[in-house]
Amino acid sequence: MSNVDRTTSAASFRTHLKTFGRPLLFILVFVLAVWSIWILELHQTDFSGGADGLTFLYGAAIPPEMSVLEVGLRGLLETLYIAYVGTLFGVLLSLPVSLVASRNLFPWYLTLPARWFLAMLRVLPSILWAVIFVILIGTGPAAGVFAITLYTIGFIGKLEYEAFEGLDNEPIEAVSSLGATRLQVLRFVVLPQAINSLISQTMFMFEYNVRHAAAIGIVGAGGIGYYIMGYLDFLQYDRVVVLLAIVFLTVLVIDEFSYRLRSFFLGDMSTSISK
Repeated sequence: MSNVDRTTSAASFRTHLKTFGRPLLFILVFVLAVWSIWILELHQTDFSGGADGLTFLYGAAIPPEMSVLEVGLRGLLETLYIAYVGTLFGVLLSLPVSLVASRNLFPWYLTLPARWFLAMLRVLPSILWAVIFVILIGTGPAAGVFAITLYTIGFIGKLEYEAFEGLDNEPIEAVSSLGATRLQVLRFVVLPQAINSLISQTMFMFEYNVRHAAAIGIVGAGGIGYYIMGYLDFLQYDRVVVLLAIVFLTVLVIDEFSYRLRSFFLGDMSTSISK
């Protein structure tokens, strides 16, 4: 078979794959969803007691106990400190690892261990890292900072090396051909090209970590979650609802602030559809 025939056959195969592959993929996703629902017995879930539960929760939480507002704000401030420091340390420490993990920048024998390292940190969610550090160093915000930092390294490190691998290789190769060292290529070509993505990812990670910093307090890692768990232990739902409302409003404010900050660095992100 000639090269032309092989090329034609390959193109025909790809065309047929695109034609029939997508419907088959949708069917496979649907079948797996039905199978998962059946295995988990979600179709047998009993919601008959839901109304009674909501009635009890409403009666226990309303009216809210506003006297805990000062405690909630103090816990919220600690949560923000934990999220900020953990995000800052995590982003700074993840950057060199993610550069090494990029296949277009370093050889495979360096990228593979770097990817394994990031995956290892990403295996455990931040709340389990918090449990580990509470065991190691005791309760308090330090355990929360270390937990958030490690998870941030693994999570944002993956986003960063994917951003680096998506860069245009022509400028990288052009500067390398002029005799620039690898460090110079990273400093003057790679990082300037990826800076917008890095800013966006950092802001996203901070939003993410604020929510998780509130959650890890439940296991004793500081923040507002510590107070939420304490009130839950004594079934003081009227106080819990106040602290949850504080977290909810804080996340909304941070989300809006993050959007405006990204718009400042990246330009107007609205489209003709959104106007």
